Amino acid sequence: MRRPVALRWIAVGATAATSAAIALMLPTAQAMAADNLSLGAGADGSSKASGTSYGNVKDGNAGTYWAPGSSTGYVSVKWGSATTVSSAVIKQASGGGSISSWRLLNADNGGVLASGSGSPSTINFASTSLKKLTLDITGASGAPRIAEFETYSSGGSTPTSSPTSGPTSPTPGPTGPTPGPTGGTGTPTGAWPSSTGNVSISGTVNVSGTFDGGMKTYCCIGDGGQSESQDPMFKIANGGTLQNVILGSPAGDGVHCEGTCTIRNVWWNDIGEDAATFKGTTGGTSYVIGGGARSGSDKTFQHNGNGTVSISGFYLSGAGKLYRGCGNCTTSHQRHVKIDNVLLNNIDMVAGINSNWGDTATITRVTLTSSSGATVCGKYQGVAKGSEPKYLGEGWNDSNCKVSQSDITWK
Repeated sequence: MRRPVALRWIAVGATAATSAAIALMLPTAQAMAADNLSLGAGADGSSKASGTSYGNVKDGNAGTYWAPGSSTGYVSVKWGSATTVSSAVIKQASGGGSISSWRLLNADNGGVLASGSGSPSTINFASTSLKKLTLDITGASGAPRIAEFETYSSGGSTPTSSPTSGPTSPTPGPTGPTPGPTGGTGTPTGAWPSSTGNVSISGTVNVSGTFDGGMKTYCCIGDGGQSESQDPMFKIANGGTLQNVILGSPAGDGVHCEGTCTIRNVWWNDIGEDAATFKGTTGGTSYVIGGGARSGSDKTFQHNGNGTVSISGFYLSGAGKLYRGCGNCTTSHQRHVKIDNVLLNNIDMVAGINSNWGDTATITRVTLTSSSGATVCGKYQGVAKGSEPKYLGEGWNDSNCKVSQSDITWK
């Protein structure tokens, strides 16, 4: 499709003295199209509304579009080999829901490249080599319509859309080192972080926007046991982020994600009941990026809602399961988990899913130590509340358990 001559503005990173913007004139419509890396790429996503297609976001035709099956969801463009990208242009079709919050993700490792509130347009970020770039819509008034998800190799390092910010409660102390765009996604080593101080809390801390704990230890509520009635130490509102926090012991029922959320560089000294519970029921993806947990007797991450939980760069030592999709909650949901680049020591199972409900587990780059009898992908038959799920056995390379022996390293 021929396009008119266009201008693209590229933000130049600030120096000690100044920052500036340089306007780059593309001389022809053909040059603009040729520079769009999405043309010829692949596409996938979380869900799609009837009559829409993932491929519509990279076909160069603003008259076609993709929309999620609900108000939130994600769409990705992907390449067969690593491609350097530093800016994206999001074009929406009329008639869809209004986006209120979003994130741009390096889908290779779950790193957040940029985030913002309101409808995204041109997004510039630090130049990154990747195979898959994801637009994750975390809040909207209805199903948005994404006509084009253009990607380019040249651009600045500062997002042109306003970053997401919101009130945090309580106000944390001085902020410690914050992970960068791919923070927390390096190969986990089992090393435990040092605490920068202690914060005593007597009840649940409600998080909206981003809460940065500055690597302080927050303690303590609950009894450290397996009681289901304990309150969480942190409750994250839809679209919120909890980062750079150490949870002391006892930690109650850990962290609750009420919708989609990001848990980055968070460490549990003692898991207690569960480290985190994902409760959102409007689809989308929640992320656990980096961090670690230890001393649990059962589940680490409990998935009660629907959508996807993505776990990357995580370290776990001494627990039953890294992930479990609830097999007997009040409402039955289809759930998905993606696990990549994790180090697991002395556990019983990597992921437990309910195959009769269509759950899937995509598992890559897992290292298991002192866990010779561990199950990698365990299938259960989900049941109504009040009954116990039936264990069906381990799965490999099938429609539910998307994992092969080569994805697992035993030590």
